[in-house]
Amino acid sequence: MISLLAALAIAVITIAGALFSLIAAIGVNRLPDLYTRMHAASKAGTVGSGLLLLAVGLHAGDGATFGRALAGIVFFVLTAPISAHLLARAAHKVGYKLSSVSVRDDMMT
Repeated sequence: MISLLAALAIAVITIAGALFSLIAAIGVNRLPDLYTRMHAASKAGTVGSGLLLLAVGLHAGDGATFGRALAGIVFFVLTAPISAHLLARAAHKVGYKLSSVSVRDDMMT
Protein backbone atom coordinates (compact mmCIF):
# COMPACT_ATOMS: atom_id res chain seq x y z
CA MET A 1 0.00 0.00 0.00
CA ILE A 2 1.38 3.41 -0.93
CA SER A 3 1.25 6.41 1.35
CA LEU A 4 -1.06 9.34 0.82
CA LEU A 5 1.85 11.60 -0.15
CA ALA A 6 3.09 9.12 -2.76
CA ALA A 7 -0.43 8.71 -4.15
CA LEU A 8 -0.79 12.47 -4.39
CA ALA A 9 2.55 12.80 -6.19
CA ILE A 10 1.58 10.03 -8.62
CA ALA A 11 -1.77 11.72 -9.26
CA VAL A 12 -0.07 15.05 -9.99
CA ILE A 13 2.40 13.39 -12.37
CA THR A 14 -0.44 11.54 -14.12
CA ILE A 15 -2.48 14.72 -14.54
CA ALA A 16 0.56 16.60 -15.85
CA GLY A 17 1.27 13.81 -18.34
CA ALA A 18 -2.34 13.79 -19.49
CA LEU A 19 -2.30 17.57 -19.93
CA PHE A 20 0.89 17.45 -22.00
CA SER A 21 -0.62 14.71 -24.15
CA LEU A 22 -3.79 16.78 -24.57
CA ILE A 23 -1.73 19.81 -25.59
CA ALA A 24 0.09 17.66 -28.15
CA ALA A 25 -3.21 16.40 -29.57
CA ILE A 26 -4.63 19.92 -29.77
CA GLY A 27 -1.44 21.09 -31.47
CA VAL A 28 -1.61 18.33 -34.06
CA ASN A 29 -5.20 19.29 -34.86
CA ARG A 30 -4.87 23.09 -34.82
CA LEU A 31 -1.42 23.97 -36.12
CA PRO A 32 -1.20 24.97 -39.79
CA ASP A 33 1.43 22.77 -41.42
CA LEU A 34 3.33 19.51 -41.12
CA TYR A 35 6.38 21.03 -39.48
CA THR A 36 4.59 22.76 -36.63
CA ARG A 37 2.31 19.77 -36.09
CA MET A 38 5.32 17.51 -35.89
CA HIS A 39 6.93 19.85 -33.38
CA ALA A 40 3.88 19.69 -31.13
CA ALA A 41 3.62 15.93 -31.40
CA SER A 42 7.29 15.24 -30.77
CA LYS A 43 7.92 17.67 -27.93
CA ALA A 44 4.70 17.71 -25.91
CA GLY A 45 3.93 14.10 -26.78
CA THR A 46 7.31 12.96 -25.51
CA VAL A 47 6.94 14.84 -22.24
CA GLY A 48 3.37 13.59 -21.77
CA SER A 49 4.26 9.99 -22.48
CA GLY A 50 7.32 10.21 -20.27
CA LEU A 51 5.34 11.58 -17.34
CA LEU A 52 2.65 8.93 -17.74
CA LEU A 53 5.27 6.18 -17.83
CA LEU A 54 6.91 7.65 -14.74
CA ALA A 55 3.57 7.63 -12.91
CA VAL A 56 2.97 4.00 -13.89
CA GLY A 57 6.44 3.00 -12.73
CA LEU A 58 6.01 4.77 -9.40
CA HIS A 59 2.52 3.40 -8.83
CA ALA A 60 3.57 -0.19 -9.50
CA GLY A 61 5.98 -0.10 -6.57
CA ASP A 62 8.05 -2.81 -8.21
CA GLY A 63 11.67 -2.26 -9.18
CA ALA A 64 11.37 -4.22 -12.41
CA THR A 65 8.32 -2.27 -13.55
CA PHE A 66 9.95 1.02 -12.62
CA GLY A 67 13.05 0.00 -14.59
CA ARG A 68 10.94 -0.80 -17.64
CA ALA A 69 9.18 2.54 -17.31
CA LEU A 70 12.53 4.34 -17.16
CA ALA A 71 13.71 2.39 -20.21
CA GLY A 72 10.57 3.52 -22.03
CA ILE A 73 11.18 7.13 -21.05
CA VAL A 74 14.77 6.95 -22.30
CA PHE A 75 13.54 5.36 -25.53
CA PHE A 76 11.01 8.17 -26.08
CA VAL A 77 13.53 10.89 -25.29
CA LEU A 78 16.11 9.43 -27.67
CA THR A 79 13.88 8.47 -30.59
CA ALA A 80 11.15 11.14 -30.81
CA PRO A 81 13.40 14.09 -31.73
CA ILE A 82 15.37 11.99 -34.20
CA SER A 83 12.28 10.66 -35.95
CA ALA A 84 10.69 14.14 -36.06
CA HIS A 85 13.87 15.58 -37.55
CA LEU A 86 14.09 12.88 -40.20
CA LEU A 87 10.42 13.21 -41.15
CA ALA A 88 10.71 17.00 -41.41
CA ARG A 89 13.85 16.70 -43.49
CA ALA A 90 12.21 14.20 -45.84
CA ALA A 91 9.13 16.43 -46.18
CA HIS A 92 11.35 19.42 -46.97
CA LYS A 93 13.31 17.46 -49.58
CA VAL A 94 10.15 16.45 -51.44
CA GLY A 95 8.99 20.06 -51.44
CA TYR A 96 6.36 20.24 -48.72
CA LYS A 97 5.82 23.97 -48.23
CA LEU A 98 5.41 25.92 -45.03
CA SER A 99 2.05 27.52 -44.35
CA SER A 100 1.58 31.19 -45.17
CA VAL A 101 1.70 32.17 -41.49
CA SER A 102 5.21 30.76 -41.03
CA VAL A 103 7.86 33.45 -40.94
CA ARG A 104 10.72 31.95 -42.91
CA ASP A 105 12.33 28.76 -44.14
CA ASP A 106 15.91 28.55 -42.87
CA MET A 107 16.65 25.47 -44.96
CA MET A 108 16.18 27.30 -48.27
CA THR A 109 19.77 28.17 -49.13
